[in-house]
Amino acid sequence: MSEIAAKASGRRRRLLPRLTPYLLLQALILIATILGLRLLQPSDPEDFALNGFSLREDGATRPVSLPHFTSSRYSLADPPLYAGTFAFHHGDAVPGWSVFLPRFSNAVEVAVNGVVVLDSRRDTNANRPDRNTPQIAAIPASLLHDGSNEITVRLFVWGPLKGFLDTVYVGPDAALRPAFETRTLLFVTLPVVFSAWQSILAVILAIMWLMRRREPVYGVLAAAMVLGVVQAFVPPPVPPATTSRLAAVLLASAPTESALIVVFALLFFDWRWPRYGALLFLPGIVVFVVGLLGGPPLPRILFLVLGIPMVGICLLLMASITATEVVRRQDAASFTLGCAVTIVLTCWIHDMLSVFEIVTNERTFVSRLSYSAMLVAIGAGLTWRFARALNQVDSFAGQLVTRVRETEERLKASFVREEARARAAALANERTRLMRDLHDGLGGQLVSIVALSERGQEGATITDAARAALKDLRLVIDSMDDIGGDLMLALGSWRERAAMQLRPHDIALDWRVATPQGLPLHPELRPWHVIQIVRILDEAVTNAVKHAQARNITLGIETLDDGQGPYGVISVADDGKGFALACNGEAASASQTTRGLRNMRSRAARCGAVLDLRSDASGTRVRLQLPQIFPDSDAATG
Repeated sequence: MSEIAAKASGRRRRLLPRLTPYLLLQALILIATILGLRLLQPSDPEDFALNGFSLREDGATRPVSLPHFTSSRYSLADPPLYAGTFAFHHGDAVPGWSVFLPRFSNAVEVAVNGVVVLDSRRDTNANRPDRNTPQIAAIPASLLHDGSNEITVRLFVWGPLKGFLDTVYVGPDAALRPAFETRTLLFVTLPVVFSAWQSILAVILAIMWLMRRREPVYGVLAAAMVLGVVQAFVPPPVPPATTSRLAAVLLASAPTESALIVVFALLFFDWRWPRYGALLFLPGIVVFVVGLLGGPPLPRILFLVLGIPMVGICLLLMASITATEVVRRQDAASFTLGCAVTIVLTCWIHDMLSVFEIVTNERTFVSRLSYSAMLVAIGAGLTWRFARALNQVDSFAGQLVTRVRETEERLKASFVREEARARAAALANERTRLMRDLHDGLGGQLVSIVALSERGQEGATITDAARAALKDLRLVIDSMDDIGGDLMLALGSWRERAAMQLRPHDIALDWRVATPQGLPLHPELRPWHVIQIVRILDEAVTNAVKHAQARNITLGIETLDDGQGPYGVISVADDGKGFALACNGEAASASQTTRGLRNMRSRAARCGAVLDLRSDASGTRVRLQLPQIFPDSDAATG
């Protein structure tokens, strides 16, 4: 236990130096936000303020001072009526007077000397408490009396919140118009601009999520932004006009939007989904279902009871998540998001103080505006991060292309060198083969001719040796021809030489091709393969001529297939007397014959072929089964 306590104490000591600067920064942001809310309040023309009014409400009349709160109500019958007076003199140099209302809820009707000059119910967006929409109306000159004039303001209140009427200003339009335009810019135009940005970023984030389904953080933030845009542009219900239940529910969808922002934070910081995380969406679902079933008044009531506290809870959760990530990561994204959450949370507390009348001199709601600004900032940050990632991918792709090109050039150079080496090796191997063939065949025959000449043998013997030497020379020359892997071409040349060899001995050569294609093509066939096969056939024919006393020799060619691919078979059969075979397949006598058969088997093995020998009193049969693929070199087959 002491070790666990020591580790926990050490962890706290490490986290404290990281958390303290962050908390101090958030305290500074909190103070700056409060000062900003005070300093950014637009100044109204106090010289034209009307503060003293009499209020007639619920059958009673009493004097009140503006700003003033009235009781909440759900009926438009007998709305609160504020009555006051203002002075006007025809001798004033400034023409054109107006009435200016900075703030009110929910709707107002203004009359001057009994004539209505302003009714905000004609513009549904002017009756949104979250917009703090100001109103201004020109007073026709014909309505103004020299001296005292009467002004009445009828305040239409519906919903759970109390009605509110700020100071009323009456005076020259040139003096009131700048304050109206400033408030319109801050509380009407700016929220619409932020909502438009939200809609654009929501589309971009949705596309990003569709292209990268494994990153749902984009889709969650896009859904939250869509709900914010819907709340901004869906027209609010203005009694007595009827409104759809769906519109009323969507206007109260802030709890669902806040829950989605918490889910976004969890996904953004790679947190595991909490066990009871689905409870975040319970208030929004309750507002949605009850509002659809019960009608427009219920979503507003449930929003006040469930929605507003849920928004605060979600903001506190966001603040906790970002603070944890700041301590853990110490990166710019966590710091930035934490600062944004602190600003929104401060604005939400400010609005709650206004709702519960703890701050009684104003009712300016700014949490919606700050919340939209935070969403826009987060969406822009994600889009910027995505674009930066694409730039990094493009840069990496460019570097990869450059590296691939360089590697390709190096490989090409390496291939050229390897081809040169392979060509040199092939030439060396071919030179060695030619030297060996010339030495073993033509060289031996020439040595025999020289020896016979020195011993003074008869001309016929020397002539036979010279013919044998010429035969070997032709064989070596023919083996150098490019036959394109078609062994039948080489066998055709061998047929002519064999027929010439057998003709003096009065032996017939029967050429039989059992299959139309003869032998299969072998692209890997090399000249040294061809010369080994031809020498095997020569040896078989020579044995038949010298030892078998045959009268006919049959050469059979066919292509077989054992299911693994086609292969060729060449057989040489004679009708001679044959000879006895030992158990190992060699000749039982005649050492020269045995040596010849051993050479035939060795040549077949070098080509990857299988040699089969059968001999009896009816004759001798040599069967050569060619491989499906010839080996690359002599060493491959030993």
